[in-house]
Amino acid sequence: MSSREIAELTGSGHDNVLKTVRSLIKRGVVSGNDTPYVHSQNGQTYTEILLDYRNTMVVVSGYSPELRAKVIDRWMELETRAAVGQAVPASFREALLLAADQQEKIEAQDKALAVVTPKAAALDRISTADGSYGLTEAAKILQVKPKALIAFMATSQWIYRRNNGKNWLAYQAKIDAGYLWHKIATYTGPNGEEKTRDTVKVLPKGLAKLAQIVPGAKIDPDLMQMEARPFAKKPEPAS
Repeated sequence: MSSREIAELTGSGHDNVLKTVRSLIKRGVVSGNDTPYVHSQNGQTYTEILLDYRNTMVVVSGYSPELRAKVIDRWMELETRAAVGQAVPASFREALLLAADQQEKIEAQDKALAVVTPKAAALDRISTADGSYGLTEAAKILQVKPKALIAFMATSQWIYRRNNGKNWLAYQAKIDAGYLWHKIATYTGPNGEEKTRDTVKVLPKGLAKLAQIVPGAKIDPDLMQMEARPFAKKPEPAS
């Protein structure tokens, strides 16, 4: 019980109660902890002392039997609340306030569930989809700018470029995790020489992971109607 509550129950000033408690602490009769609290009206921080049952009874021993009875009754009420694990209304007004508070919590939980459920369903869908996405396609589904997504992936060791290279490549760890793969295309250069080019692709599992870690990313269920092109063959390993 706090010194503030003792003051309220006994009709004493809090300063007087603090003076009494600190005097008893100094004499070694009781022990308690100074604890800061914020005043609900002015927002300023003050100090109260928290006491267990034994120390509370010692502090109020000098009060009249009627006041001691109030403190004991209040302590029994606190023990009852702790035993049942919830607040027990002490009056009809308190019961109404408790019911209103519980209803607000239920409504808040319902709203949070309404927001989370579509996103969870979308993540589940893309994590099991068959196909892959280019970086621009992935950014569109995640509803982030392509430059922002690429910057995040580059600084988070998802993708990199070789020295003087133009194309992004996937880190082997992200390939092994099933997040990315390389599409290797063959083309003929201006001089007639046949060349190959790696293009990094985001797999459905990688898209689901990015949706959870990229700042500002979110999944719009409507966008999930845009299916990725299915693999023509098994993803090639990184070159």
